[in-house]
Amino acid sequence: MANGVTIGQAAAYVGVTVKTVRHYHRQGLVEEPLRDASGYRRYGSGELLRLVQVRTLAAAGVPLAEVGPLLDADGERFATALADVERRLTERIAELTARRDTLHRLADGDRALLPDRACAVLERMPGLGFGPDYVAAQREALVLARALVPEGFDGLLAQLELRLDDPGFVELTRRGQEAEAWEPDDPRVEELAAAMADHYLANPALLGDPAGLRAWARAATQYRLIDRHRDDQTPVSARLTALTEARLRAAGVPSPHR
Repeated sequence: MANGVTIGQAAAYVGVTVKTVRHYHRQGLVEEPLRDASGYRRYGSGELLRLVQVRTLAAAGVPLAEVGPLLDADGERFATALADVERRLTERIAELTARRDTLHRLADGDRALLPDRACAVLERMPGLGFGPDYVAAQREALVLARALVPEGFDGLLAQLELRLDDPGFVELTRRGQEAEAWEPDDPRVEELAAAMADHYLANPALLGDPAGLRAWARAATQYRLIDRHRDDQTPVSARLTALTEARLRAAGVPSPHR
């Protein structure tokens, strides 16, 4: 052992720190060499080889708890264990890639929480005369809908796309925005609700496809949470929605509130 090297030299040769070498000792992965006549531990070729093996496996992503059994395994078990480590690393890479993509989408605003199709719907709204507050409320409602009723989300998007293509719906909705400045008991609220209900009844496709309506009917609690979002900020909108739905129910159109 007189021609061995110190722990500092061993760590430098292998490419790790002295602290790491000592950690390997504590984990039982590398036996501590015997002390020489001067009281120093000297690392020979056997210890250096083991250090290199442990460092290489650890750097490849093998958990330290599995390194010892892996080094002591026969060829078949070693290959099987490595394949399992590779599988877990691949899964981890996919997870990290997804996180990175989410970070990139965060830099692009809505796209972190909504698919491109939903973002395209939101991007159309300002050009149709909808104000920032309305667009923000719609964005939040879409985020909630996607999380709470995922099975009804695509149908909701199709419904919004159809509504934005309908000039009558766009005009009535803009009037609904203007109504937010009215008092909740303003008689014009009931008139606007009647006009909205009549427009829906004349254009039933605007209410959504049957499958989408069934999905929302099964999720009445979630619907109420989404529908009442921001109610404290827009009491007129809440009353307008309630009156419109009441007229539709009276005409035989089901509502998730039922």
